Amino acid sequence: MALGTTIEWTDATWNPVAGCTKITRGCDNCYAERIAERFRGVTGHPFEFGFDLTLRPHKLREPLSWRSPKRIFVNSMSDLFHKEVPKDFIDRVFDTMEQADWHIFQVLTKRSSLMRRYVNERFAGRSAPPHIWLGVSVEDRKALSRLVHLKQANASVRFVSFEPLLEDLASLELSGIHWAIVGGESGPQARPMQPEWVRSIRDQCRKQGVAFFFKQWGGLTSKAGGNRLDGRSWLQYPKMATGCARPGQLQVVGAQ
Repeated sequence: MALGTTIEWTDATWNPVAGCTKITRGCDNCYAERIAERFRGVTGHPFEFGFDLTLRPHKLREPLSWRSPKRIFVNSMSDLFHKEVPKDFIDRVFDTMEQADWHIFQVLTKRSSLMRRYVNERFAGRSAPPHIWLGVSVEDRKALSRLVHLKQANASVRFVSFEPLLEDLASLELSGIHWAIVGGESGPQARPMQPEWVRSIRDQCRKQGVAFFFKQWGGLTSKAGGNRLDGRSWLQYPKMATGCARPGQLQVVGAQ
């Protein structure tokens, strides 16, 4: 695990898988690839093989040894539902998450149909445990099908990361969604995000009772533009985020 992460909406990262491949334009300027490729060829480094898809079985049990409850972003440097990740390996990741139920696990994917299939098979006739949050990335209108797949998954808590937000998404149907994160792209080739795109999502979240977290405007660095929208911060979480273990009824908490 990595403590002290700079990802604002989580406490720690856990990467039993590293590396990925690009599938949509939201992947074009992938921050994880940029980080990993710096170390390609450095013998003994965790990213010795750059951003090549890599299984890390030695990390599978790490959360069980971390006794203080945390929000944990699963595979910040990969996608658990990449088609080349074996099902039995995904099983082992979920086994650990189910056992370490004093944490909250935040699983985010762009392979939404594969996640839906896996989750609905593993939790047939029931929902995933409420400490395992399932989410999808949506960067543009073409990616909105992921939102549909997420709603069809047997999840207790569903979230969407609109990052990098690349265009106005117009009207959103957010029933069954508990949390929305919005962020602009960062890095030397960052594509700009317009304020009206963010306001539209914020306003729709408020009307539909969805917790809204504005992560960043983006720019050359992730912190370049700050994270204030209309003069204030928006850092909401679903209620169970404050208690970690044994979450109760979903409510919006945080900066309103």
